[in-house]
Amino acid sequence: MAERQHRRAGAALVTAVLAAGACTSGCSGGGATLGGAPAADPVKALRRAADTLVDAGSSKASTSMEMATGGTRVTIRGEGVYDYRARLGRLRVMLPQDPAGTSEHRPITELLTPGALFMKNRGAGVPADKWVRVDTATLSDGNLVTGGATDPLTAAEVLRGTRTATYVGATQLAGTAVRHYRGTADLAAAARGASGANRAALAAASRGFATATVPFDVYLDDEGRIRKLRHRFSFLNGQRKGTVAVASTTLLYDFGAATDVRLPAGRDIYAGEIAQGAGSEQP
Repeated sequence: MAERQHRRAGAALVTAVLAAGACTSGCSGGGATLGGAPAADPVKALRRAADTLVDAGSSKASTSMEMATGGTRVTIRGEGVYDYRARLGRLRVMLPQDPAGTSEHRPITELLTPGALFMKNRGAGVPADKWVRVDTATLSDGNLVTGGATDPLTAAEVLRGTRTATYVGATQLAGTAVRHYRGTADLAAAARGASGANRAALAAASRGFATATVPFDVYLDDEGRIRKLRHRFSFLNGQRKGTVAVASTTLLYDFGAATDVRLPAGRDIYAGEIAQGAGSEQP
């Protein structure tokens, strides 16, 4: 029973943010020359991008998730670090303001691990000093959307399902020369090529999204590392009986940055019932 409540808690996060956004009016939302030539086969190069991140070891990450439904647009932002070899990450996720605009939600700390998402300051009746654990394979989106931030390595592994890709051109990103590619990926194919627990998560996403085809834009540096990756997802919002468009952007920088991601002890994981309909209210 507690496990079902925790799965619902994860899925409710994005739904709650959309509900909050619906109450807010007026929502809105250079060509440097690279040292190397573009990949001769963009599809093969992008399918290897996740492996290149693992070789890089670690990085800092910034995330942005924009959701649009019924004329409303809201954005969730995150900052943190990721260890690609250990497949562990930590993000500080900021939710939008309350509908009245008079206060802000407390940041949610998220720990990204193979097969699980841990959230602290989740609200919905969870004590402030406790974590909620969500099994990502049980989420209909594989945690590409639920947590309000796409796991950076999972985002990269979506590219393992690249079906089409074209080279757009050379540019600069935060002072780094990059190559811009645009294409589409198939989530079912990505799941078959993914590593470990990401295989089950991406398989769940391929079944749960409105379409298993994911358009993307990706920017690679001269070493083939992802510097920016933007996916466009589409899923069905059960509460509103409509389709939600989601644009998830991941920026990766400071490769080799120190990471110290520690998972919570069992005694610190909340095992009680999570309030339904509490939305994203913080304690």
